[in-house]
Amino acid sequence: MEESEFSSSVSSSENMSSSHLSTVDGTDRLCVSERAQCVPSRVLHLRQLPPDVSEQEVLSLALPFGRVSQLITLKTKNQAFLEMASEEAAVTMVNYYTSATPSIRSQPVYIQYSTHRELKTDNMTNQRAQATLQAMNAGAVHSGNMASGGEGRGIAPGQSPVLRIIVENLFYPVTLEVLQQIFSKFGSVLKIITFTRNNQFQALLQFSDTVHAQHAKATLDGQNIYNGCCTLRIDFSKLSVLNVKYNNDKSRDFTRADLPSGELEPAATFGVALPPYGAAAFPPTFHQHTGLSMAPVPGSLVSHPRVSLQMAPPAVHSVLLVSNLNPENVTPHCLFILFGVYGDVQRVKILFNKKENALVQMSDATQAQLAMSHLNGQRLHGNVIRVTLSKHPVVQLPRGGAGQEEQALTRDFSGSALHRFKKPGSKNFNNIFPPSATLHLSNIPSSVSEEALKDLFSLNGFAVKAFKFFQKDRKMALMQLASVEEAIEALIALHDHQLDHNQHLRVSFSKSTI
Repeated sequence: MEESEFSSSVSSSENMSSSHLSTVDGTDRLCVSERAQCVPSRVLHLRQLPPDVSEQEVLSLALPFGRVSQLITLKTKNQAFLEMASEEAAVTMVNYYTSATPSIRSQPVYIQYSTHRELKTDNMTNQRAQATLQAMNAGAVHSGNMASGGEGRGIAPGQSPVLRIIVENLFYPVTLEVLQQIFSKFGSVLKIITFTRNNQFQALLQFSDTVHAQHAKATLDGQNIYNGCCTLRIDFSKLSVLNVKYNNDKSRDFTRADLPSGELEPAATFGVALPPYGAAAFPPTFHQHTGLSMAPVPGSLVSHPRVSLQMAPPAVHSVLLVSNLNPENVTPHCLFILFGVYGDVQRVKILFNKKENALVQMSDATQAQLAMSHLNGQRLHGNVIRVTLSKHPVVQLPRGGAGQEEQALTRDFSGSALHRFKKPGSKNFNNIFPPSATLHLSNIPSSVSEEALKDLFSLNGFAVKAFKFFQKDRKMALMQLASVEEAIEALIALHDHQLDHNQHLRVSFSKSTI
């Protein structure tokens, strides 16, 4: 019997109360009622699967809970039936996924008990599914991760209790505390190490159990922490245990309160300087909403809430205090251009009596956090600058009686045409990276050659190490300079430089290298 004929006998209607599902060999018929059933069954019904879902992906949802006896996939219906080896395993699986809706490739999948008491197939149909089932069951047993007693809880081969997490499109800061709150919803988090590699914020996170790691990965991979940004990319680490030496803002062993904090120099250790977000400085604000996005399970009387990650940014002011500036070189415009890479700068004030300090007012608190996380500890005009949150809610403009020099040290940029993020949904939100030696150049006129751009940077005192136009869009290019400090200076000097009568160069930091 072909899959199309088999699947046609399964109605996706919730109102279907008593029809018949022919088994594949045609010798037995099972009564079907795919409404939400509170009566547990070893057979589970999965709905809203991706159209090209693989048997491995379906089985990966079930194997953490125990051995799977049978698998039938109805790809034309985007559905599947699983028969667990024990009713206990099926109950555990349904109970877990009731509170944490699973997903395959970011698409929510809905699981409920079937009124089938067992699945019967012959060996001629769903052959690939049965072969995959046998292989993955064998791998789960061979992995040695079976629990003692009963059917056990098999883990697919190659899986570890340690997850490697990459946060893409890092528009808002992500801290160790944020990760701990998100992932602890899925099990006991033992250790976390955060770091920056290849200009990407990454973390290693160890669960107490591989099952918990599997659940977290299945549910959170591809999810956004904040609305539209800070996307989680999760994979299993090759490590099985993390060795944490210090408890601080970059690493934590939750089982060892006695570990020292250690001397942490962010710029030297992790390549990108990050501010000390502690539990007090960046209070936990993770919420797992269960009432905002209700999606009824097809064929079910019960509505399962989709798992929703929504982090509320910290309630802090939008003004930053920048210290250890070089008073001989710094200007309000210089700080406007640099901090403008990470948000829309509204006002800048260099303190009249202490010119190595300045106040920078961003559009909102989240932009202030972002600028602080990327620029604290960077080198500007030969000095390592410090960026912290200011106690001032706004930057005050000089009073009318202020002298000319004092007035020149304060600028209002609220109406500037150079704001990168004033358009909602701007693509600039997707291209925010830490300072790097490689610059991204855009808005390049067709009349401007590679040599002309190299000469522009060289004549302004910057040593060009490499250059490459984008193959598909010659309006953009990458330029690599001698150091991150030199790239920062070049961005300040040449962003918005006029290339022809109506086109100005746009400069930002790149995550790529040439």
